[in-house]
Amino acid sequence: MDRTTIEDALFPDCPIRNILARLCDKWSLLVIYTLNKADKETIRFKELQREIPDISQKMLTVTLRTLEDDGYVTRTVYPEVPPRVEYALTERTHSLLPHINALIEWALENKDAIIKDRRKAHKK
Repeated sequence: MDRTTIEDALFPDCPIRNILARLCDKWSLLVIYTLNKADKETIRFKELQREIPDISQKMLTVTLRTLEDDGYVTRTVYPEVPPRVEYALTERTHSLLPHINALIEWALENKDAIIKDRRKAHKK
């Protein structure tokens, strides 16, 4: 996926496609969820990586940059040796969290039925 593409080729003015294409990729919502569940306001890169063990360092970097570009995450670099970098959710993201949490709740409520339907579909 070209993460620098901002507009949909066929529907460049469609806000749903434009926003969801970047927000609903494989990792973005999980990174936002992980940043939100942290016990503190900010979290360092390595802490994020430990919380999401199946994401590569490169993919976490790309995802964080995209979230920062779109205003969901702030990145603060401290001039120390070694450099310390911390990430935090923005106010925009805090306004999105109730919707993400509702989606998570829905997924938990329907997970068993969805998995059952998947298994049934693959037996055919």
